[in-house]
Amino acid sequence: MNAWTQTVTAKVLGIGVLALLMTIPLLQVSGLVRERQQLRETAIAQIAQGWGGAQVLGGPVLTVPTLRQVAVADNQPPQWRTGSESMLADTLTTDVSLAVQTRRYGIYDAPVFVATVKLDGSFRAEDLAQFKQASNAQWQGSKAELRLPIGDLRGLQEVGELRINGRPARFDSSAERLGSWPNVMVPIDLDALGNQPIHVEISLKLAGTESLQLLPLARSTDVTMHAPWRDPSFVGAALPLEHQLDAKGFSAHWHLLDLNRSYGQHWTDGGDGMDKSLQASTFGVQLYQPVDVYQRNERAGKYGLLFIAMTFVAFFLFEVLRRLRVHPVQYLLVGAALATFYVVLLALSEQIGFGAAYAVAAAAVVLIIGGYATAALRARRAGLLLGGVIALIYAMLYGLIAAEQYALLIGALVLLVMVALMMYLTRRIDWYAYVPMASEPASPPPAPPAAIMVQP
Repeated sequence: MNAWTQTVTAKVLGIGVLALLMTIPLLQVSGLVRERQQLRETAIAQIAQGWGGAQVLGGPVLTVPTLRQVAVADNQPPQWRTGSESMLADTLTTDVSLAVQTRRYGIYDAPVFVATVKLDGSFRAEDLAQFKQASNAQWQGSKAELRLPIGDLRGLQEVGELRINGRPARFDSSAERLGSWPNVMVPIDLDALGNQPIHVEISLKLAGTESLQLLPLARSTDVTMHAPWRDPSFVGAALPLEHQLDAKGFSAHWHLLDLNRSYGQHWTDGGDGMDKSLQASTFGVQLYQPVDVYQRNERAGKYGLLFIAMTFVAFFLFEVLRRLRVHPVQYLLVGAALATFYVVLLALSEQIGFGAAYAVAAAAVVLIIGGYATAALRARRAGLLLGGVIALIYAMLYGLIAAEQYALLIGALVLLVMVALMMYLTRRIDWYAYVPMASEPASPPPAPPAAIMVQP
């Protein structure tokens, strides 16, 4: 056998190759995490199907049918094309109170809510007159509608009150849409109202899953929201001006102007690109789950190769510094135990939560590898020490997973310390030296050459 293959350098290169081979099971585990996450998303979709999905709620939009004359050839009777024009309220005040609970589908759960909503919107008479005069079409005011966009109509549980200028009214279903969202509507006779402003009051209950966002469909939009959920994630085009978080939940307040969005108070026949503009203007809250086991499992898997390499380095240092000999198959078995940790962690975290699952899986792997090292290295003290090192590695890994905002900084510092420690411990190693077998005695130093006697 080539003597170079028995050197410490060859051993290090071989360990590096083995560590890279362990990326194969780590990739399989990563695919398993994604598969389980997709199953959870499917379960959430099943919950939303019967309850109501992620909700989007707008304000009342006044839509007026129009007739527009189309240019025709000479001596032909005039032709008219139907269309519509929409305008938004001057002010819109929305008060939202969320009642949150958790629904399960199999082993998966998702936060669902029932939002008690009160809407108060006003259309100025001056705006109505201005837009009617500016239009180059004939308004059919007697056929006007007030439309309310709702993201998922399955979640509309109750309309407690609908008043237009103090008079009770009732919503009807509608085939029309505002952007990509369906509407409910109530007919309104603008001709009968004359030059009066329009004041709309709406109270309703809206069920949904995980997310509630709103549309700023007024010149001035004020939204107040509160819920008994301690981990809200404020999303969308605008963050709340004020918010409070405590043990009981959160409250938030938004204030938006028409100048804060990319569409105006009035548009014709839906307008060009209105869907994208409306989508871009949504804002609200997502009921974030900070203990999402799949996010943490995925984060743990990202450090898998690093910690397998660190464990291999620990074995290598014991092998070289204590003049032992560990077979590559033994490294592979240790690597397999380390990769199995991620499968056990994923399976247990779905049942008992991430923290408890991590403690159980890490303790099992530490005991297995520590016991195996005791037998393989034929040294109980070495096995206990190696088990302690692996336990420390898993403790550092948990710290990286828990520190969401500072994970990169902590990981970089840990990596720097580990590299420095490895350089310090291996500073006196002769990388060309022969690695003896565990049963081989160390070679004695060569005897000095005998003195040559010269006869006079």
